[in-house]
Amino acid sequence: MIPNVLAIAGSDPSGGAGIQADLKSISANGAFAMAALTALTAQNTRGVSGIHLVPPDFVAAQIAAVLDDIEVDAVKIGMIASAEIARAVAGALQGKGGAVVLDPVMIAKGGAALLQPDAVEVLREHLLPRATLLTPNLPEAAHLLGTDPARDRDAMARQGRALCALGPGAVLMKGGHLEGPDSPDCLVTGTGCHWFDSPRIATRNTHGTGCTLSSALAAQLAHGLGLPEAVAAAKTYVARAIGDADALRVGHGHGPTHHFAALYAARKAAS
Repeated sequence: MIPNVLAIAGSDPSGGAGIQADLKSISANGAFAMAALTALTAQNTRGVSGIHLVPPDFVAAQIAAVLDDIEVDAVKIGMIASAEIARAVAGALQGKGGAVVLDPVMIAKGGAALLQPDAVEVLREHLLPRATLLTPNLPEAAHLLGTDPARDRDAMARQGRALCALGPGAVLMKGGHLEGPDSPDCLVTGTGCHWFDSPRIATRNTHGTGCTLSSALAAQLAHGLGLPEAVAAAKTYVARAIGDADALRVGHGHGPTHHFAALYAARKAAS
């Protein structure tokens, strides 16, 4: 059977990040994608110009409607925007089984704040303990811990362990902000650290990579893969989505990744 994955996140009308990226990534990774919106944004590849929050009770109502009718195999949580929405999401998922991937979306690639300051503590207290896997980039991890971003592998592993102590089952520290030719990620679990190394791809089309990766991870976990295997599969998918992104002509800023690169290649080969 095809697993069902619910994405809880904000909308990106330009299609590269947020719930739009989630739906594409989940679908491309072989799961049925569903969505509960937390916010509407006015944005494109050059930045965010406006944010309209969905009322917290309506966020909870969306989630409840899905859970009341559909067997959800995994949940991905992205942009939650406010403390009230964070509480609503946590309450709506209370008692829900299955994997939960939490991508702590705080700042857009263009620099716009996507998480209100008072929501950080609520995220720590109510959502981190609910997460099967937390997927912060280095600035997000530092913000959650109240420290400076990691600048090397030792600091990445150390901060990953500190985040695990806050309650999530595991933490994937994404090393894309490190300097150098490689982009290492560190999966921190209760049994140690597992490193995933990949070459850095030279492209400006990286909008929504965090959303895309976390949603791919949720889909792979919904298929029943263990954490290391799910991370490896999701990273392979995202690497191709980034590597083939220059085939797209979307916007004049940080363009999106090519979520359906494999499908497009198969259609081209068949024609």
